[in-house]
Amino acid sequence: MDKIKLEYQATGGDFLNAGKASSQVKKMLKELGIEPQIIKRTVIALYEAEVNIVAHADEGKITACVYEDKIELKLEDKGPGIPDIDKAMEAGFSTASEEVRNMGFGAGMGLPNIKKNADEFEIESQVGEGTKLKIVTFF
Repeated sequence: MDKIKLEYQATGGDFLNAGKASSQVKKMLKELGIEPQIIKRTVIALYEAEVNIVAHADEGKITACVYEDKIELKLEDKGPGIPDIDKAMEAGFSTASEEVRNMGFGAGMGLPNIKKNADEFEIESQVGEGTKLKIVTFF
């Protein structure tokens, strides 16, 4: 199979559209006949990352590339960045606003859930610039 590439934009604060990229990736993986457990892990990781962009950043770009043996997700946002990545990786740690928490998001499980559901996980962040994630799941 040739590489399939999908791109999405995410806008900070747009919770109505949070999850669109993960829904479309799920649909595509189902159509490709990927194993349900792989789809579930991929979609959980992508949804968590997508919600992080909407909850914390001004905007972001999501790229999903499907290869013969894996899906590679890259998310890049323009936002406040993460001052302490180790702290942000702790389950339950959150910098989400009260407003975001009142909508049912921001429990501090996003990054830990992404890492748990990925076969490969990389994160880079620059305070005042934004955050980049790379999430890989093998088939």
